[in-house]
Amino acid sequence: MQTLDHDEVSVHVDAPPERVYAVVSDVTRTPEFSPEILRCTWLDGATGPAVGARFEAVNKVPRRPPWKNRPVVTVADPGREFTFRRTEKGAGTIEWRYRMEPEGDGTRLTESYEVIEPLTRMGWFIIGTLFGCHDRRGDLRRGMRQTLDRIAAAARQEQPA
Repeated sequence: MQTLDHDEVSVHVDAPPERVYAVVSDVTRTPEFSPEILRCTWLDGATGPAVGARFEAVNKVPRRPPWKNRPVVTVADPGREFTFRRTEKGAGTIEWRYRMEPEGDGTRLTESYEVIEPLTRMGWFIIGTLFGCHDRRGDLRRGMRQTLDRIAAAARQEQPA
């Protein structure tokens, strides 16, 4: 059986932390960056990042139909950190965090996840056997790298407000 506990990936972004935060925390833009997200929309009247705000994410992986989950924002600290937690039946609870730290003329952006409640055996069976994801940790790491590279490119191109 596979295991997940935590991982993180970092990249330098040639943009200030406030601009990087604006890109990262606009969850409606997540499909531009993440290879596993089809759509994100704010829920319950939320229009942007705030602690307690919820959004609906539509996820995808090969050989599985898209599915929805509803994360909740747990940290919304402009220019420093954007964090949300998602819980899915059978798939446990995972907290995703984006930290921004000044680095030279830009930002060190770190994406990480931490498993708060692990996947059930049935969840692993579905992921591994039915959907053929035999290296979920590796899939997530590759996805984080691609996400960060795309965020970095977008933040570089954004014009200051």
